[in-house]
Amino acid sequence: MKFQHIFSWAVLLGTGSCHTIFTSLVTGGVGVGVRVPTYDGPITNVASNDIACNGGPNPTKSTTQILDVAAGSTVKAIWRHTLTSSGSDVVDPSHKGPVMAYMKKVTNAATDPGYGAGWFKIQEAGLSASQGQQSITIPACIAPGQYLLRAEVIALHGAGSSGGAQFYMECAQINVTGGTAAKTPATVSLPGAYKANDPGILVSIYGNLKSYVIPGPAVFTC
Repeated sequence: MKFQHIFSWAVLLGTGSCHTIFTSLVTGGVGVGVRVPTYDGPITNVASNDIACNGGPNPTKSTTQILDVAAGSTVKAIWRHTLTSSGSDVVDPSHKGPVMAYMKKVTNAATDPGYGAGWFKIQEAGLSASQGQQSITIPACIAPGQYLLRAEVIALHGAGSSGGAQFYMECAQINVTGGTAAKTPATVSLPGAYKANDPGILVSIYGNLKSYVIPGPAVFTC
């Protein structure tokens, strides 16, 4: 397992409101090719199908748009408190935790439900201080075709008790062009990749925490 110092991305972003949504990729506007929810609440049950692309208590809006993204390029996921928030309103500063990105190869990105097998992690980092933008590099060595791109924040301010970690995620629908297909990623299932008692999910971030175990699989590299 990989140990890192805890990411204090929320502190970098300044004061905001509770909860957060991956609203868009820089290539499009709010909800363009992204299954945005009608509410900005978290998922707290890691065994729920909603852990893949949100839904359930936060119903998501379907979209037929699929965004072209070149393999090897870097896209930016935009996080906001609500669908109409400005760049200064991203997330409450108490919401500290890791930021990650996963992908899943699918036949049709507009209709695949997201949950189940096939997910691989491509990034884990902290949000930059630049207006809630999460930079995600699409691996150059994967096969071309349609994918779901899942951006995720785990807020750990309440994670000292079981079920207290808050998961925020949405899925973008992308078509990867120019991939070499030189490597095939090992994959995990969502739900399945996380357990409620994982050390990066059931953890108190207060007091003398010196290191943090990032949940989920290792990051896939080419």
